[in-house]
Amino acid sequence: MKKIKYLIFGFLSIMMISCGADFLEPLPESAISSVGYFQNDEEIETGVIGMYDAIQGVNSNDLDDNFSIQREYYLTEMRSDNTRTKSSEGEAAQFESYNVTASNGIVSNYYISFYEIIYRANLVLENLDAASEAKSPKFEGEAKFVRAYAYFNLVRLYGDIPLIDRLIGPLEKEIAFTRVPSSEIYDLIISDLKVSIQNLDNSYKNRASKAAAQSLLAKVYLTLGTNYSEAQTLLESVITSGEFSLESNFKDVFYTENNDEVIFAIGYTSDLSSESQNISAEWLNSVGRTSGVNYVTADARLALDAKGGNRTEYSYRQDMAQPTQYQVVKYLPNGDSSLDIEPTSSNPELAGNDWIIIRYADVLLMHVEAILAGGQETSATAAINSFQKVRDRAGFTETVTTITKQDLLDERRVELAFENHRFFDLVRFGAAQEVLSAFSSMNDYSFSATDLLLPIPQREINLSNGIMQQNPGY
Repeated sequence: MKKIKYLIFGFLSIMMISCGADFLEPLPESAISSVGYFQNDEEIETGVIGMYDAIQGVNSNDLDDNFSIQREYYLTEMRSDNTRTKSSEGEAAQFESYNVTASNGIVSNYYISFYEIIYRANLVLENLDAASEAKSPKFEGEAKFVRAYAYFNLVRLYGDIPLIDRLIGPLEKEIAFTRVPSSEIYDLIISDLKVSIQNLDNSYKNRASKAAAQSLLAKVYLTLGTNYSEAQTLLESVITSGEFSLESNFKDVFYTENNDEVIFAIGYTSDLSSESQNISAEWLNSVGRTSGVNYVTADARLALDAKGGNRTEYSYRQDMAQPTQYQVVKYLPNGDSSLDIEPTSSNPELAGNDWIIIRYADVLLMHVEAILAGGQETSATAAINSFQKVRDRAGFTETVTTITKQDLLDERRVELAFENHRFFDLVRFGAAQEVLSAFSSMNDYSFSATDLLLPIPQREINLSNGIMQQNPGY
């Protein structure tokens, strides 16, 4: 298993990797000092690919490895009303029952993983002087997109966090552990994404692009509840670019990689321990060490049965080994002949399914949200057109005349089910307190308002020697 350790809070070595245009491919590993290494475009390119490798995470169940997005579903889907564990046991069950502790290893792993991503982005930015005039803007655009993406996830999950926008040394402990107001984090995110939009084109789907940066910045504005008009403009730039479209068959979104709907996805390669993922294997029964997580709740099944249309069969299925349980269908690694889904690998734990972070359906639904601008309903033609396209693909072709805020939230739930959007959507729409309280009461969980943020990992609190304070409720 490849273990790439970049400098973060004082580590002093890196391991080098390289890749093709749209996927990650390892070279033999060699630990070398980063000091003085980046001397030309080719060498900086290895640092750029290292950023995406950090998002990709390590296909492992060892908490000493950085899982990154490979365990993101715990912090998002399983803290919403969409998924749960199969058996309600162990550390994983803390997420579904809203009993997450500051010592939870997955919470800590995600935090560390995403600061690793930020470190690698800062490393590229620190060495731009070595890049050619032609390549430097693109390297900067990619690095700032990746840094913004990492900070956006961290600030939404943990609240106020340390802002590290440059390489820091082991003696700069105060910077590493001082939590700054979320507004400062968002200022950096917005600034970074604006540079990315200016510097990038749409050459890639497995790397940063202009459209990915436009879409992400629009979501940042929607999250902040400000600048709705600019969010609308950004999304309309993606829509009118002519470079993206909805797949006619919903299944193809997830099983035809780099399709026209994908705007930004993290690439994986099957049957390579260093480049595969075991995200989806863990969602199966009796596969992997912690299998039987991210199982579909009764609440999510009811929503999909009522409003999913032709998306439903490609969103969840019955677990044939335990018929009272239901599994996520998106990203199945071992296929399903009844759904005409082929296996993506010879071993489910070495799956090659790319993980989609931004897709065109999300852009269309955000476009509606931007036009709503925090209001309760809209009959605007532009909003109707975007909403209707998503509905039509799902098989609901009756003409829509008005869209309410609840309609949009419901549509996002069934369209983007199990893609790690639901929790963030509930918070952004101002519905999390009401929805999750009701869901918690129904299932005898213990949700409270403080559960809208995760705890700062206890490991970080301990290392800070009193600099870092914990979130309320933990």
